[in-house]
Amino acid sequence: RAIFAFNDAADRYGLRPVAKVYDAVMPMPGRIGVNNFFTNLLDVNNALNAFLQGQMRGAADTSLRVVVNSTLGFLGFFDVASDMGVPRYATDFGQTMARWGIPQGPYVVLPLLGPRTARAGVGVFVDGWASPMGQVNDQELEWGLRSADVINFRAGLLGADELLSGDRYIFFRDAYLQTRAQQLGGGSVVDDFSTFDDDWESDPL
Repeated sequence: RAIFAFNDAADRYGLRPVAKVYDAVMPMPGRIGVNNFFTNLLDVNNALNAFLQGQMRGAADTSLRVVVNSTLGFLGFFDVASDMGVPRYATDFGQTMARWGIPQGPYVVLPLLGPRTARAGVGVFVDGWASPMGQVNDQELEWGLRSADVINFRAGLLGADELLSGDRYIFFRDAYLQTRAQQLGGGSVVDDFSTFDDDWESDPL
């Protein structure tokens, strides 16, 4: 909860105001283009993880998306692949490790990175290193891209802020674990992540 409180304050007084300015000054076509650009970079990770999971069709389709959008889509600013009906296999290294049988470990909150399971926490660092941004030799360019990605992502969540109510820590924890369970094909969450058994069933999402 202490790390969550730190992240919440950093968002409230730092990231969220910047995201609001970005949302106000960036026209919608520009927002869509920026989002497409970073999604195209993410597809590189998606394709790699699909291959590591043995999902060859997903790896092939997502690799084709990267090629098409990076060329015909002008570095990914235009999502030509979706218009062509090429599907995306969305995944990450945390899901790859799950496929390999590595236990998920406890629920944790990472500084600035937010809620994770221990397995997903390791995965986010591997994905960050393996991403195209992680392979950029120029550190200023790399962190400039990462910062723009975070701001663009946060701007897309501005409308969700008003939906949050009650204990924000529990809200984010439950929402993350439910979403992660669905991504892994596990359906509903069984609370074996933490010691907060007393409020798991009583607090709705």
